Amino acid sequence: MICISATFTAEPIQPVLEFWARQLGEPWPVQFAPFNQVLQTVLDPSGLFVQNRDGVNVLLVRPSDLAQFEGATPADHDARLAELLSTLEAQPFAVPTLLALCPPYKAQLQSRPNLYIVNTAAYPVPHWADEAAERLGRIPYTPAYFTALGTAIARLLHALKRPPFKLIALDCDNTLWTGVCGEDGPTGVSIDEPRRHLQEFLLAQREAGMLLALSSKNNPDDVWQTFAANPSMVLRREHITAHRLSWLPKSAGLRQMAAELSLGADSFLLLDDNAKEIAELAEGAPEVLGLTLPEADIPHYLNHVWAFDHPVITEADRARAASYHLQRSFAAAASLEHFYETLALEVVIAPLHPDDFPRAAQLTQRTNQFNFTTRRRTEPELALLNAFSIRVADRFGDYGLTGLLVLDENVLDTFLLSCRVLGRGVEHAVARWLGQQNETLSLELLSTPRNAPAQSFFQELTGQAEGAATLTAAQLQAAAFSSPKAAPVAAPAEAAPSQRFHDYQHIATHLSTVDQIQAALRADQLDAAPVRQVQNPPLTDTEIRLAAIWADLLAQPAISTDDNFFDLGGHSLLAVLLVTRVHDEFAIELSMDDVYSADTTLAKLAQLLETQHLNQYDPAEVSALLAEIAALSDDQVRSEIARLCAFY
Repeated sequence: MICISATFTAEPIQPVLEFWARQLGEPWPVQFAPFNQVLQTVLDPSGLFVQNRDGVNVLLVRPSDLAQFEGATPADHDARLAELLSTLEAQPFAVPTLLALCPPYKAQLQSRPNLYIVNTAAYPVPHWADEAAERLGRIPYTPAYFTALGTAIARLLHALKRPPFKLIALDCDNTLWTGVCGEDGPTGVSIDEPRRHLQEFLLAQREAGMLLALSSKNNPDDVWQTFAANPSMVLRREHITAHRLSWLPKSAGLRQMAAELSLGADSFLLLDDNAKEIAELAEGAPEVLGLTLPEADIPHYLNHVWAFDHPVITEADRARAASYHLQRSFAAAASLEHFYETLALEVVIAPLHPDDFPRAAQLTQRTNQFNFTTRRRTEPELALLNAFSIRVADRFGDYGLTGLLVLDENVLDTFLLSCRVLGRGVEHAVARWLGQQNETLSLELLSTPRNAPAQSFFQELTGQAEGAATLTAAQLQAAAFSSPKAAPVAAPAEAAPSQRFHDYQHIATHLSTVDQIQAALRADQLDAAPVRQVQNPPLTDTEIRLAAIWADLLAQPAISTDDNFFDLGGHSLLAVLLVTRVHDEFAIELSMDDVYSADTTLAKLAQLLETQHLNQYDPAEVSALLAEIAALSDDQVRSEIARLCAFY
């Protein structure tokens, strides 16, 4: 559910959101709060925002609308906006809130816990204001701006709801650089401006928590020499967490890499310039998202691949790549008994602090392998639960918040741990802590293709492979990590592609501008419109131009001259848009009464436009012109017609 409250008439955004819902296969019904009742909607204890339990709440705010009293200044607008933001922070909504500060407001706000700022910068619109529509119906923006705004909202909502990608695998030749390193040599390949932008983009993705890997058909020495010797390289070898540099199929190499890193292959994406390699990947490892890097306009393409979006970036994200390097050092020594004895493991469990809500919610979305119930939680939901953070440190480093518990009295609702801290006894320490807090504890294991480590530990505790069980405090406190071999590291399941694998390539290449999106939206609407036979098609220039406006507004493939606007699905909002579109097309100002007339057909409205067009001329000039035409002889008329035909 997308619940919208706006300080202006925002209904033109609905078709855009519904278009993206169809593109992404998402059930996103849209509901609107009463007009210009933003603060009331936020505060209403039984209102639309409070009732929303699955989706997002959206605030569309033009700050100047918040202080509509005589003499209001920009400072008054800012004060009312600050009041709204403060009120939002105090509301325990069950879903995230998206806030769009609409033009002409230009100041930038930062996202905060459970409040995400909508940014339309990726979809620039030169002309956003529609003065006529605002005067008639408080619709201040053009259709192009509503398209940009709706797309930005859909993109942010999609990023919040989809499981995140965790690793970017990269081809080398003609992807990271231009040229072939095995033939051109380390300094012979070129890092041109688009490739430099790509490498800088990848470093930013790494900072946001993505792991970087190489998956390329090359001699390893050629690749590493290029990293070391080419002075234009932005990426360095230390930025690469894993690699498969060979002539084996990339699908096989990526699956091996997933097992090596204890990650699901469906959290991987491959960026490659070769469409053939992407096609092979789709056959051999359909769970990996393949993206074909275009030859031109690489920065624009990268900016419109929705799979790269990160609505929340935590400190744990920034430390993830370094943590994986520590983990691999840990794994290299994991067969030594004394290693565990000197590990200096520290596990701290404490009530979840509000500052930890973003990271904890992120863990519920990301964690699949050691997760008893795989229940996904939002920040507001966590605020209402009895939740505990699990922080882990050892002599290799401080891993931070890497686990979560949710208890409902003596029932364990959620127990999850990041795969970065598995295999060293953290889960056993948590079990002993649970035994200290509860005389008995009911717990449940919901088996999935991905949570083999959780299944293994559940069986160790209960003797059951899955299902529900009740343990005593003594049983929980007896949990002990006894052997390095007990640490479960499961290979990812070779499952069918996840439904979240939308056509990101198509979006980035064919739905990345407002013009492209508007054209696709119109085509989508026309495809859904019923086929109708037109008996009396438009004939005059005015009828044809007016029919084009009707067809666009009403999503009809054809318009008859005897059609009535409201019989074809028109309503008050579309009537306002009709008046403004007529003004733009004909430079004629219609009244709402002209449109609302019950017997107004396309032909009659066209006739009215032609009459008003004639009325724009001075009657004396028209009379003089008619008299001049009447005085012409037949030969003069024929000559004038011939001249005009030759001219046109």
